[in-house]
Amino acid sequence: MRRVVGAHTGPEMAVRRLLTRMGLRYRLHRKDLPGKPDIVFAGRKAVVFVHGCFWHGHDCARGARAPKANADYWQAKIGRNRERDSRNEAALTALGWRVITIWECELKAPEKLKARLAASLPVKP
Repeated sequence: MRRVVGAHTGPEMAVRRLLTRMGLRYRLHRKDLPGKPDIVFAGRKAVVFVHGCFWHGHDCARGARAPKANADYWQAKIGRNRERDSRNEAALTALGWRVITIWECELKAPEKLKARLAASLPVKP
């Protein structure tokens, strides 16, 4: 667990590279917002969370895979992560922010992800 990092992960870096290629400017990990979002578009009042499928309990093949060793611990840990994610999203929405969650498995189809981000984050005039 000591080697698990919370910021600047591989999936997060891939999303950041994609956003930069799209010509979008952003800020990283704003501590004054609930959940310290991975990517923040302050002018658009939008935040992006890049979630690992396993760590946040996504319903894809990778996220649904349950560890065999210490299964009770991992089930509780992933459950707490999901609850925290829900609380943070609700708090951000209550503050007027749009929340976009990108799952690690979505990075396998970068063109589809790019289209989704372009629709969610329209370029300002």
